[in-house]
Amino acid sequence: FYLLLLCKNEKGREEIKMKLESVVVSAAINFGLAIFILSLFALLKKQPFYAPIYYARRFYLGHRNVPDSDHRSFSFRRLLPEIDWIFRAVRVTEEEILQNCGLDVLVFVRLFKFGIRFFLVCSIVGLLVLLPLNYTGSNGPNTSSHSMDAFTISNISRGSDRLWVHFSFLCFVSCYGMYLLYKEYNDIFIKRIQQICNRRCEPEQFTILVREIPFCNEHNIRGCNVDHFFSKHHPYSYQSFEILYDGKHLDKLLAKSLTKKIEDLRHLSALKKHSRYDAKIEQLEDMLQTLGREIRRVQCRMTIEQKELPVAFVTFSSRWGTVLAAQSQQHTNPLLWITEMAPEPRDVIWQNLAIQYRHLPLYRIVILVAASLLTIFFVLPVTAVQGIAKYERLKKWFPPAMAVDLIPGLRSIVTGYLPSAILNGFIYIVPFAMIGLARLAGYISRSKKDLNACNMVFYFLVGNVFFLSLLSGSLLDQLGESFSHPKDIPNRLASAVSSQADFFVTYILTNGLAGFSLEILQPGLLLWDTLKFYTWDRGKKKHPYVYSLPYYRIVPFVALCMLIGIVYAVVSPLLLPFLVGYFLLGYAVFINQIEDVYITTYETCGLYWPYIHHYIIVAIILMQVTMIGLFGLKAKPSASFSVIPLMVITILFNEYCKIRFLPTFNQVSVQDAKNNDDLDKKDRLEEENVRKALDAYSPPCLRPLDLGLEGTSSTKPFLSPT
Repeated sequence: FYLLLLCKNEKGREEIKMKLESVVVSAAINFGLAIFILSLFALLKKQPFYAPIYYARRFYLGHRNVPDSDHRSFSFRRLLPEIDWIFRAVRVTEEEILQNCGLDVLVFVRLFKFGIRFFLVCSIVGLLVLLPLNYTGSNGPNTSSHSMDAFTISNISRGSDRLWVHFSFLCFVSCYGMYLLYKEYNDIFIKRIQQICNRRCEPEQFTILVREIPFCNEHNIRGCNVDHFFSKHHPYSYQSFEILYDGKHLDKLLAKSLTKKIEDLRHLSALKKHSRYDAKIEQLEDMLQTLGREIRRVQCRMTIEQKELPVAFVTFSSRWGTVLAAQSQQHTNPLLWITEMAPEPRDVIWQNLAIQYRHLPLYRIVILVAASLLTIFFVLPVTAVQGIAKYERLKKWFPPAMAVDLIPGLRSIVTGYLPSAILNGFIYIVPFAMIGLARLAGYISRSKKDLNACNMVFYFLVGNVFFLSLLSGSLLDQLGESFSHPKDIPNRLASAVSSQADFFVTYILTNGLAGFSLEILQPGLLLWDTLKFYTWDRGKKKHPYVYSLPYYRIVPFVALCMLIGIVYAVVSPLLLPFLVGYFLLGYAVFINQIEDVYITTYETCGLYWPYIHHYIIVAIILMQVTMIGLFGLKAKPSASFSVIPLMVITILFNEYCKIRFLPTFNQVSVQDAKNNDDLDKKDRLEEENVRKALDAYSPPCLRPLDLGLEGTSSTKPFLSPT
């Protein structure tokens, strides 16, 4: 209604109605789907049958205060959807998130809060100042062929002094963004130091990972060489070491459906009163006992044959000694005795430690080439999507498409909702492909693997979804007319970015409303759980579906939407309110998921924020580069040159943040390590913490075997008592 009121005549109003029809249809479809999906979620969440899906985290942690879990009998209240999860999401505090889930999850939540604060302020200024200015900026009648061009910078006349208002808004957006970034970086920087102090008992603070260990000249093994080397060069803090072994053969044994056999034994033991199961139970017991003896034999043979790897975890008696050893060069040859801080024991990818350190660059190059090929492969579907969005061009290429005009309203669905829905469907598989590639890159921890996958997914989305959609949708379809009318090239190039604003509005609506709604509903798990319950798991006890927060799948998509919003903040301020709604819905959805569904499988103490900071800086610089071109094409070179100092300030700000904050995220200072050691002495926790670290990094192939059968050392038998 606000847009229509800006139109001065009836013809203009009718034109706006026609041009905005596709966007309105897309918004209506996405809003309808979101309301339906969220209502279905609110209904299913109250059913005890689906508690293992929607309360997986609470079940996993042993919490029994699951809402409505005690109402097993039917009641009409269970058929009424409720929105308590939204109010609970609003009430949760950052301190609760930090205490229950860790700093990584809090950083993830702060990303949504950053988006809400940033785009809310920019929306208010943009809608009140730039939007009326853009619509009234044309000297003649508006002949734009794009639905939102009348409200973008492309509607401003060439050489108009109104462009200085856009320059002022550009400065405001850039400076406000940098202010929020600095504030967030500084706050998370402080929380990281405090989080490391609060986690003083964790074994990774006393342990380093050593790679490329040479053989001992005297005994021709690596184990004793580790002890000799660190006893000599770190005599005051060295405590012990854990050499790693090649356990491939043992891993194959452990992979022989051991867990499945034990679960079958559990299930059958519960039915032991039926004599027809006795023989099956005895058979499974014999199989498990035989497998256990084989595993123990391999463990002993492994020790005898000394299948050592050039890798070891070395434990120190103080954090001060650990930090000095991890962050210094140990040998004249930098390819020997390579040290780094050890990841958390639960974060270690043990099989990747067997990869030789010198081969890792080759692994990374292969993965980079594979990711590039995947990016190139997706050029075809993205281009095809833009062909659907540009209906007039589609009719020229594919005449049968004109049949769409025969059904009223279908054209708006095809050109408005369908392209963004297809694009989201295609790129949904990208994060899973990238995390698969990251697994092959040889990273020693899940956190590093996820961070690498985050980067690959983000740049894939920027290249394919943003740049390719921009080029294929705004420039390629105008090249013919540009060559026939050379004088119109500047105007056509100036409208290249703004002409795709309607497509990105529909993309954000689909990715936000439908995407976040499907995230909270988890339809894939619902179908899988139903299939299991009525087929091979019939009669068995249901277990919670426990997963960690998929940073690699969520952070890049959120960062892409933030990039789109920042780039279009000055070009098309009409896009900004959609971003506010996007981040509000995302915040509510993921607070619910963090509280009830996802568990924490590792803690990097906020290491995700430098990556998020980088993504936002890229968006701000990309916005400034875009405005330099647009001001030049609008015959305002003075405004273009004025943007250059602003870009220099942004780059210098980013470099300052790298110097001021980034080293603390990549390393641990000696001062912090010494302060934490002093706190341990004060609390008399030194010996206890070191003892925990000594036992934490035993490789899986050397851990005691626990089959849960009689005669073993199991404290919790797998067989239920009869």
